[in-house]
Amino acid sequence: MNHDAYDDDYIRSTLNGVKSIAMVGASPVNVRPSYFAFKYLAQRGYDMIPVNPGHVGKHLLGKPFVASLSDIGRPVDMIDIFRNSSHIMPVVDEALTLSPPPKVIWMQLGARHDAAAAKAEAAGLKVVMNRCPKIEYGRLSSEISWMGVNSRTLSSKRAPIPTQGMRLSLNRTSVGGGATAASDRAAKNKSEPT
Repeated sequence: MNHDAYDDDYIRSTLNGVKSIAMVGASPVNVRPSYFAFKYLAQRGYDMIPVNPGHVGKHLLGKPFVASLSDIGRPVDMIDIFRNSSHIMPVVDEALTLSPPPKVIWMQLGARHDAAAAKAEAAGLKVVMNRCPKIEYGRLSSEISWMGVNSRTLSSKRAPIPTQGMRLSLNRTSVGGGATAASDRAAKNKSEPT
């Protein structure tokens, strides 16, 4: 698997193939990126489980925090790791002890651990690194286009405004590119010394 560039179909099938997501490193602080991602995915109908030993006894959007993956006590489809790369291998090791094991290990933006990815893939799990499921879901559903962002997805129908718990279709046609002559010039000019 090339973890530097993911095919849209791989991300799409990953997000369509999971229902429950344990977010390791979730935070109840409403200005943290993990809070936004947790809330967004919960609003899209995913069964979210916050995992953070520092917040046991608290709740995140009505869901009680658990200290570890083994404390969840039920099967989980995906482990979304919101931790620094140096903390990923222990999370993957714990995920691999679960019975049944999760289907997916997802490492958030800025998080990458090739050895942990190889270990998870050797055990038959799908792996995504350095990506955010919130961003990928919004892009593939074309929902992000409501904010004026080019989602690189095409459809004759505009994405609906989602309601609480509504899962949007991720099966829109993706197009490559997104580059323009202007963006190419800007990238070139940025790399040239001034």
